[in-house]
Amino acid sequence: MTDVVEANTGTTAVREGYAFDEASLTKWLEANVEGFEGPLTVEQFKGGQSNPTYKLVTPSRSYVLRRKPPGKLLKGAHAVEREAKVLSALHGAGFPVARVYGLCTDDDVIGTWFYVMEMVEGRIFWDATVPGVSNEERAALYDAMNATIAQLHSFDPEAIGLGDYGKPGNYFARQVGRWSKQYREDEAAGRDENMDAVIDWLEANMPEDDGASSVIHGDFRIDNMIFHPTEPRVLAVLDWELSTLGHPLADFAYHAMMYHMPPHIVAGLAGADIAALGIPGEKDYVAAYCRRTGRKDMPGYRYCMAFNFFRLAAIFHGIKGRVIRGTASNAQAKDRAEAFPELARLARQATRGELG
Repeated sequence: MTDVVEANTGTTAVREGYAFDEASLTKWLEANVEGFEGPLTVEQFKGGQSNPTYKLVTPSRSYVLRRKPPGKLLKGAHAVEREAKVLSALHGAGFPVARVYGLCTDDDVIGTWFYVMEMVEGRIFWDATVPGVSNEERAALYDAMNATIAQLHSFDPEAIGLGDYGKPGNYFARQVGRWSKQYREDEAAGRDENMDAVIDWLEANMPEDDGASSVIHGDFRIDNMIFHPTEPRVLAVLDWELSTLGHPLADFAYHAMMYHMPPHIVAGLAGADIAALGIPGEKDYVAAYCRRTGRKDMPGYRYCMAFNFFRLAAIFHGIKGRVIRGTASNAQAKDRAEAFPELARLARQATRGELG
């Protein structure tokens, strides 16, 4: 875990192949970001798997820039304009996200589309066991996450200007179809026996559409949040590239996947003594979310869990393809690519109800 923290924390010099014309960016910032004053220094965040992310440092304040990666991209991937749209809408609705200052859709400025947002300072916990805090605070941090995802799912998309942010209804059918197609079309990354079996199971056991739809994050994990420096409070939810309109229970199950996730893949609790740490058990955590969202129970939870392991496996399969093609932006992309077969195995175990 120490290696993961070191690999993802802080900034470094802009990596080879990801530099851009800083003078051109400075002109754009002066024209589009109120209060911006140079000189500008650009650093690259170590984290940020899909869209390269930079820290823009000026004498008075810092900003964050996220851009589409250079090179050939899969259709529909790396849609930074969608990230900017959902962040702006949610910030206006009082949800904890960074404020967006501007979106640029002119490739001539730095070579790809990008947006600039505020730099939120606080704590990021890369380890889901949250070492270094008391059991009381650890429990409160988990409760804050639970409350935050419940708040997200409580918004009426139409009321906050996101009614057109995705297609309503048939979420699972559309998602299974989308990620299956992307998996099958990425010939560079190859095929996997477990992945093929999971796709067959998901298609054969597709739940009936119940019409539930909300704004969903798509990658709601503890390490995608900035917490207050001293309080158990979420200041900003990060990394919205997978957000859309979708089924809230699918989004919550992805978050709850942490209970079964090996920590060497992404922040997870598999193998941890959560009771000794003061972390609520999975059933209690699900129940807390249900209370907050006015639900009696969570039907189809097993399907949602299998679907989410499949979807994450498909994402890692895509990272594998980018590693092979040379367009992966993160230093840990190779590790993610190597973890794909394990995720595919976990997805298959989930279809059989074999997760611990």
